[in-house]
Amino acid sequence: MYATLTKYLSRIFKKKTIFRYGFNISPMYRRSTGRIIEVSEDILSVKIRIPLSYKNSNYVGSIFGGSLFSATDPIYMVQLIHILGDKYVVWDKESTIKFKRPAKEAVYADFNFSPEEIDQIKKDVAQNNEIDIKKTLNITDQQGSSIIAEVSKIIYVADKTYFKNKRKKK
Repeated sequence: MYATLTKYLSRIFKKKTIFRYGFNISPMYRRSTGRIIEVSEDILSVKIRIPLSYKNSNYVGSIFGGSLFSATDPIYMVQLIHILGDKYVVWDKESTIKFKRPAKEAVYADFNFSPEEIDQIKKDVAQNNEIDIKKTLNITDQQGSSIIAEVSKIIYVADKTYFKNKRKKK
């Protein structure tokens, strides 16, 4: 549903606008309490904010770890889908979070891909048909000086034709 809606809206709006507002009004993302606050034109950079509120406050008054985790979970995958385009299959494969300290105020996370990383992903997929990439990000305070949690993601990327043929064999 979201992919179809995105294709339709891309006739009217910029990708970065669809990405930001699409996430922020999506019921599944709204429940995480995270909000996308900034998206670059090329979607290589996305910044989110997770405020402390009654909706995500835990027993001891800090942000519930599940909110931190769910607010960061889908970003890299959807970001790569938009960057790479229709010739690739992108799936989240694994995710871990290491909590470093309680989040007693709004926290932030930056999701970044460099143009060189994207070129390397395309080259590796062209050579191997499928790859796993690992991305790590920090959830920090507003100044970026205090790390609240570290999130590690393994993302599967494959050539779409190869992936379809692989699935037929099973």
